[in-house]
Amino acid sequence: MMCRPKLLLNRPFLLLFLLPFACFSGSAAQSPGSFALDSKIDEGGGVTVSPSSPVAPDSGRPLSRVAVGGGVSLLGIGVDLTTNLNGHLNLRASGSYFSQPIHFTTNGFHADAELKLASTRASVDIYPFHRGFRISPGVMLYNQNRITATDTIASGTSFTLNDDTFYSANANTATGATPVNGSALLNLHATRPAFTITGGWGNPLARNGHWSFPVEVGVALVGAPALNVKLAGWACHDQAQTQCTDISNLNNPIAVQVQNDLQAEIGKWTKDLDPLKTYPIINAGVSYSFHTGRR
Repeated sequence: MMCRPKLLLNRPFLLLFLLPFACFSGSAAQSPGSFALDSKIDEGGGVTVSPSSPVAPDSGRPLSRVAVGGGVSLLGIGVDLTTNLNGHLNLRASGSYFSQPIHFTTNGFHADAELKLASTRASVDIYPFHRGFRISPGVMLYNQNRITATDTIASGTSFTLNDDTFYSANANTATGATPVNGSALLNLHATRPAFTITGGWGNPLARNGHWSFPVEVGVALVGAPALNVKLAGWACHDQAQTQCTDISNLNNPIAVQVQNDLQAEIGKWTKDLDPLKTYPIINAGVSYSFHTGRR
């Protein structure tokens, strides 16, 4: 089913708010510096007490454990592959994909569009307390997050650019006139590769059992969005269509005004989209871990 939210391009229609995220480790696991008491009765009937050896964390050899997981995030539906480096560090690779047709209306344009999210990331998960809370710096290596849109404005219908009103021309075989049509491309990957930083809770390499349910919140510094909009066809200054011209004919003052107003409007839309240069990452998923045989 097609999703049809009505989105106004002269407002930040993609702005997503990111809440601060902080966690405190409540793990009751014994730390490497803790000790147990061993007692024994000596031959004279006395009791001696001595500390046992420190309990080392069950980290295993590097690459000795692997976790495969999946989840849902603002980057799309994703899969993760995680392995251990030591007791405090994991290495994680992630990939996400999502595609959805959408429809938006703005300034007289009624555009059919497609939202496409496709990206891959590599992250190092740092666990200061061995488990629980983690912080994960990383890199978005591949980024094809974008929106594409097309539209044909019905003949005689008005549209506005930079507060100026124009009308889409009627088709006329004698003059070659055609209604106004347009295309748009919004790219969310100005910076490639892009630095990412997230905080989260849960270790995919579960120590007790195989299943875990990690979550993370953070951002990807993808750079300012790039918006490209093109118009073609014939536009008119008046509804009676007595003053019309091909938009591509820059020798005509009507066409020049349309193109200048279009560039001014693109500047406004781009400014509204500027917050998306820091793209939010909010992810929740499930993971299954197992040993690789490297003990």
